[in-house]
Amino acid sequence: MKAFILAAGLGTRLKPFTDTHPKALAPVNGRSLLEINIRNLQRFGIFDVVVNVHHFADQIIDALERNNGFGSRFQISDETDAVLETGGGLKKAAHFFRSEQSFLVINVDILSNFDLNKLLTQHNIGSSLATLAVQERTSSRYFLFGKPGYPHPDNEPESLSLYGWRNVSTGEEKIPRKTDQILKPLAFSGIQLLNSAILDKISMEGKFSLVDVYLDLCKNEKITAWDHTGDLLLDVGKAESLRQAADLLPINKTA
Repeated sequence: MKAFILAAGLGTRLKPFTDTHPKALAPVNGRSLLEINIRNLQRFGIFDVVVNVHHFADQIIDALERNNGFGSRFQISDETDAVLETGGGLKKAAHFFRSEQSFLVINVDILSNFDLNKLLTQHNIGSSLATLAVQERTSSRYFLFGKPGYPHPDNEPESLSLYGWRNVSTGEEKIPRKTDQILKPLAFSGIQLLNSAILDKISMEGKFSLVDVYLDLCKNEKITAWDHTGDLLLDVGKAESLRQAADLLPINKTA
């Protein structure tokens, strides 16, 4: 299995560090976010990574080359001409993943001790086009999930299906898959396992988010939640969260 590490972002919340560096190289106890994520993937047997780059792309490429991919084989998806966001970035990098049955996509500024084997098990049993790692936690934006509303085999667990999205700060709500049921809000963890069939179903062009892809496809495709509430999850996009990560780094070493 391959993993796609989303590292092309500008990292504006990490200024002034990102005035001269990419956020992927932000240090936590002497190791970059990129290295921590690559080594964590190795714990689950993932030694092939694709990294997309834009902001100070040369620094990320140099770090990977100097350190021999931190022990993994790596390929670069070059977005130096224009940053494409998560969805556009995946579409540009699609050729790296077409031979895979499924592949993992993670944000480089997310640190978690999630168990990939549990995510894999649910994804494979449930035959989902996309399985999104989510948690019950406070956030400004939520995916909205409900009961699937279609029959499933007796030996297949009934995972919650995606129906929509809500921004609680602005009140904006998108529910492309209509239902009368009360939907459950769950915060997205920036971790997702995708069937490679999704690559030919992305109709958008240019710069767009994977959130928009999931909302577009959930009307007709099986996109489900994997609830890993209770796992450590740090969005290290801000300086204070980097300091918190430094205090919790022993968990990242063993998780």
